Amino acid sequence: MSEPIRVVVVDDEPMVCAHLRTILGSAPDIDVVGDAQDGAAAVEVVVRRLPRVVLMDLRMPGVDGLTAIERITQLPNPPAVVALTTFDADQYVLRALRAGAAGFLVKSTPPEDLIGLVRVAADGHTVLSPEATRRLVAASSDENSQRARTLVQELTDREREVLICLGQGMSNAQIGDALFLSEATVKGYVSRMLVKLECSNRTQAGLLAYDAGLVSR
Repeated sequence: MSEPIRVVVVDDEPMVCAHLRTILGSAPDIDVVGDAQDGAAAVEVVVRRLPRVVLMDLRMPGVDGLTAIERITQLPNPPAVVALTTFDADQYVLRALRAGAAGFLVKSTPPEDLIGLVRVAADGHTVLSPEATRRLVAASSDENSQRARTLVQELTDREREVLICLGQGMSNAQIGDALFLSEATVKGYVSRMLVKLECSNRTQAGLLAYDAGLVSR
């Protein structure tokens, strides 16, 4: 039997933390190993408890979720950080994704969906829909477009095709099916692309595909 997915929950409302603990604790393959009420404490808990997934509230007093995400994603072997928000058009969410979050969840997400999405994040996949990404990026400024277009010029044609698929929210298996490649080959392409594009994860790369105009807003 594989090790349970270690999760840390961060929210300045103790009741929210308790609610999330109860939901996630009902899954046999998920172990909530810690919680925190602000960003500074969140970083300490992550360093001490070594989770695979962190659910991070963005708006907290003191050290906010954005700052905590930036610090956590710079750690050696960082966990997947999923931003928690009350509504999915929040531009704070876009800043969190650009800072290295693997995706975001609305706090009203049904319990069964929440459990499934934590598993998705633990497997290294993006936790957001293409529709939500499109809505967020469309509402943002174009200040990142020039940098994105410059970085994309360094990609091969095949890498560009894979990047477009990432922007469309596809998993490695789906990309392989679409481009007639093995999943291992796709994984190799993604790893090389992340280095070329100066991205810490596939979510950042997917956003860059939007910024570069490879995926329509």
